[in-house]
Amino acid sequence: METTDNKTAIKGGEFLVREANLPEVFIPEEFDEEQLMIKKLSEDFLATEITPNLDRIDNQEEGLMQQLLDRAGELGLLGISVPEEYGGFGKNFNTSMLVTDALGAGHSFAVAFSAHTGIGTLPILYYGNEAQKQKYISKMATGELKAAYCLTEPNAGSDANSGRTSARLNTAGTHYLLNGQKMWITNGGFADIFIVFAKIDDDKNLSAFIVERAFGGISMNPEEHKMGIKGSSTRQLFFNDCPVPKENLLSAREKGFKIAVNILNIGRIKLAAAAIGSSRKVIAQAIRYANERIQFNTPIAKFGAVRYKLAEMATRNFAVESAVYRTGQYIDDTYNVLVIQGMEPAKAKLKAAEEFAVECAIMKVWGSEMLDYIVDEGVQLYGGMGYSAEAPMERSYRDSRINRIFEGTNEVNRLLIVDMLLKRSLKGELDLMGPAQAVAAELVTIPSFTEKDSMPLKYEQKIVAQLKKATLLVAGAAVQKLMASLQQEQEIVMNIADMVGTVYIAESTLLRVEKLIHQKGEQEVEGQLELARIYVQQAVDKIYMAGKEALNSFAVGDELQMLLAGLRRFTKVEPFNIKEARQRVAKQLLSANSYCF
Repeated sequence: METTDNKTAIKGGEFLVREANLPEVFIPEEFDEEQLMIKKLSEDFLATEITPNLDRIDNQEEGLMQQLLDRAGELGLLGISVPEEYGGFGKNFNTSMLVTDALGAGHSFAVAFSAHTGIGTLPILYYGNEAQKQKYISKMATGELKAAYCLTEPNAGSDANSGRTSARLNTAGTHYLLNGQKMWITNGGFADIFIVFAKIDDDKNLSAFIVERAFGGISMNPEEHKMGIKGSSTRQLFFNDCPVPKENLLSAREKGFKIAVNILNIGRIKLAAAAIGSSRKVIAQAIRYANERIQFNTPIAKFGAVRYKLAEMATRNFAVESAVYRTGQYIDDTYNVLVIQGMEPAKAKLKAAEEFAVECAIMKVWGSEMLDYIVDEGVQLYGGMGYSAEAPMERSYRDSRINRIFEGTNEVNRLLIVDMLLKRSLKGELDLMGPAQAVAAELVTIPSFTEKDSMPLKYEQKIVAQLKKATLLVAGAAVQKLMASLQQEQEIVMNIADMVGTVYIAESTLLRVEKLIHQKGEQEVEGQLELARIYVQQAVDKIYMAGKEALNSFAVGDELQMLLAGLRRFTKVEPFNIKEARQRVAKQLLSANSYCF
């Protein structure tokens, strides 16, 4: 096993130009006994307190959500990542992700939980001074105080820094007076504490404030009627000379936008963790229904079209889960190194998450789209019953849709993936252009095509290495051709983002299975081997199509033909019977009568 310093040699985004080593990669099967006990506690809470009350929650029964959050606080679930000195358990980032995963199938409760423990609590924990932490965090860890996050405004959504909510000091110089409107505020109806973003006087950038409901000057609209997550309290808030003590300014003046961005990095990957838990439950329900539902005197589980769906659902969930916990461990390891180097723990946690902002954005996009696919196919497998509110799929389908909008839309996150990579390259923090130029030079050499290998996954590893080259080829050509105007070509940028994200998920899946083979032997993980091979084969096609679309958008003539030839070279693979692989995966799922990977 390598040392922590060696393990964290990888930087955020570096996966594109650096081969990962197994010792630096964490897989879900490596959670220890204590972490699994915390997961079991979360699952038991979900089964006893949340699932039986889903209708009551969706009907927004008065006081129910607060009671459930109180109960979660009593069990310690609200303070998993809160340091012990502030009344929490002080567990690492991946453990908090595991709790989010376990509670992810909690529908509206999962939203309220995530808003409170994430964007509600973390700004104070990471940016607050000691007096602010002492005053608020321990009560937030128990649920005595419940939190909400007020960033979005009617004319400031993705462009959050354009918000118009204002703050000015009163004549006595003791309080800021807040005026403005916030919308889509999760937990808004019952929160005691609001993290509010506003501009002081004529500042260009936002500042952040800790606002207590009890301060006064706060009014709100009735609860929003939404397509899904109906049990989540969602209100518009109005601030009318709301008096906020000047000591409740969070961090420094005009640091609000930075706070918002860095907290959203954490929110994005945690959204993916919740999506894993939610989709895992849907897959298990679909498997059981397929085994029980009889048509033409046969369980529908016997039909190839049904098996295709189940195997594809499992493949996508397994792949995203592999990447989520790989990224979570990178964040933990980077945090540990920063603390050893002398950085204050709260700053180290922020810096570690910021380092892997690219990966967090990838997780948000692929996690939310994975869940959307799975709930859609869940409805389809249930047939007419899938459309009925009497069956479980209808709620899952409706509640899933918000995730592609939460924490920055998937379109914005795709743009951010490429933007962050290019900015790091320009700053010299990440060498992308050197490898991209090397790939371009390779086009004039005689190709050496990827050949089959008898060792498990060695062939697939070679494929992923080639897919990285394909991505660098397209991205490098786009930067060279379009230069500064690339950011205006959003369709091309999103093509490149799809290539980058698909490479990361595919590599993560392979690394997980490779590690499982080392731990358990090939025969014990045959199903996981199939999942990895299926995902890699699909990744080849996705990357080829995205790359071709991008190249056709900016290159012409001989240059285009050369680039397309290079793309074909780097996406050339041997034939693979993906149908039979899916059938083997489906057989294992149906035999277990549950999601078993």
